[in-house]
Parts: sequence; C-alpha cells; structure tokens
Amino acid sequence: LSLLFAVQRIGLQLRATLENITRLRAEGEDFRWYLKLKCGNCGEVSEKWQYLRLMDSAPLKGGRGSATMVQKCKLCSRENSIDILSQTIKPYNAEDSEKFKTIVEFECRGLEPVDFQPQAGFAAEGAESGTPFNDINLLEKDWNDYDEKTKESVGIYEVTHKFVKC
Repeated sequence: LSLLFAVQRIGLQLRATLENITRLRAEGEDFRWYLKLKCGNCGEVSEKWQYLRLMDSAPLKGGRGSATMVQKCKLCSRENSIDILSQTIKPYNAEDSEKFKTIVEFECRGLEPVDFQPQAGFAAEGAESGTPFNDINLLEKDWNDYDEKTKESVGIYEVTHKFVKC
C-alpha cells in the first residue's frame, strides 16, 4: 500500500529562442498551466487539456492537507493529486535562450503530467529597455512584437518543452 502515495516531483522545462526579450514568465495566481495528465495507477491519459492554477486548492481525502488538483480517475477510480510548487516558478531569461530550463515543478501523487501546452498569460520584458509585454500567448509556439523604446522587433520562437524527474 505504500506505493499508493508515492510522491514524485516533476519539473517542466522550457526551451525557446528569445529575441531582444527576457524574463519570460507565468504571470499571476490565475495563470493556467495546461497539461495532459496520466493516472499513475492504470496509465489512463486525459483526452482534454486540463489546467492548474496556483489559486486553486482542493482538500485531500482523510484530512491530509490540500493540492492544486485532486481527481478521481475515470477508469480505475483512484484518487490522485497534483500540486504546483509555487516557490519553484522561475522566469526564462535571455541567457537561457535555446537551452532547457525548469520553469516550474509539480508534486505528483498518482497524477503525472505527460504533455504541456503553453497558452495565454505569459509576460516578459525588453532585454535592453525593460519594456513590459503582457498577456503573451504562446499557443502557436512563436510570438513577436515591437519594442518602441529600442525600435527593435522582439520575439519568442520555437517554444518546446520536456518533463524531468526532480
């Protein structure tokens, strides 16, 4: 039975090419991390994208605290949970460009993220100017804009990700 609550930490690593931009980050308590989640018990993967937000909390059975998401598997009925570890959320900076960097870690009890889809809600700033760019949507894996202060184009390109065990 000890396997039932095996806790694992899984990091989400991002890689992108940044052009004249830095501090790409998930902005706010309501930022939505869109994931596909797999049941560690039976291996069932959610068909739909599900999102986790820092502001969400659900109680765990038996008064064992809470998690960002608690879910009963449709297939095997096991209660699983996943938690965003808020202190692990990090910006992706100009010097990280074209390298994988962990931008968040999840504490997983039976629910494992297997895919990630960046959507809206990212923010960043001009590398030289500090110009804020808000509500960046990375769904297309590419984003670009113009920095009035430096008269340069700014962009985030070839966004990709992987999950790593921490």
